[in-house]
Amino acid sequence: MLTSTEKQFSILFFIIVLVELVTGSITWLNSIHYIAKPAIVISLIVLFLRTSESLPKAIKRTTLLALAFSVLGDVLLMFVDHSPHFFTLGLIAFLTAHVMYVIVFLKHRHKHKSPLGFIAVLLVYAASLFYFLNGNLGELFIPVLVYMLVILSMATTAYLRKDQVNILSYGLVFLGALLFMVSDSILALNKFYTPIPWSNISIMLTYALAQYLIVIGILKLKVH
Repeated sequence: MLTSTEKQFSILFFIIVLVELVTGSITWLNSIHYIAKPAIVISLIVLFLRTSESLPKAIKRTTLLALAFSVLGDVLLMFVDHSPHFFTLGLIAFLTAHVMYVIVFLKHRHKHKSPLGFIAVLLVYAASLFYFLNGNLGELFIPVLVYMLVILSMATTAYLRKDQVNILSYGLVFLGALLFMVSDSILALNKFYTPIPWSNISIMLTYALAQYLIVIGILKLKVH
C-alpha cells in the first residue's frame, strides 16, 4: 500500500508528532515545541513535493496551498495566549485551508451521488456541538459558525469522491476529513465549553493523523 519512501516518511512523521506532544506538554521545552508543531505539516509538504509528480498541476497546487495555510494556522494558534486576535487569524487560515481541500475534492466528485443523507448526519452532529458552544462564543459566533459550515463542506466533498476515485484514495481522504472534524470539535469544546483533560494531546493526534491521511490519500489518487 505504501511505497518505501512513504514508509520511511511515516516513521519520521510520527516521531515529529511525538516530539510535538512531549514538548507541548512540558513548559521548559516550549522553545522546541515552537519548531515541532509547524514541522508536522511542513514535513507533509516536503513529502508531497517529492512524490506528487504524477498528479495534475491543479490538484498539486491547491493541495500545497491547503498545507501552507495549515502551517500558518498552526503558527498563529501557538500565540493565542498573547492576544485573542491570533485565534481569529488562525481560524481564518484553517478556514482557507479547508476551502482549498474542498476545491481539490470537488475535482473528482460523483455528480450523480446525492449527499443529502450524509449532510443530514453532519447537521445533527454540528447542531449537537453548537448546542454546547452557543452562549460562550461572544463576538466569535459568526466566524465559528462560518468555519463549521466550511469544514462540513470539506467532509461532504470528501464523501462525494466515492466511486470516482480508487477505494484507497477515497478511504484515506474521507477518514482524514472526519478526523479533521473531530480535532476541531475537541478544540472548540475545550476553548468555548469546558476544559477537556489531555485536550492538547487528543487535538494534535487527530489533527496530525487527519493531515497525514488526506495527503497520502491524494498521493494515492487514481481516477476511474
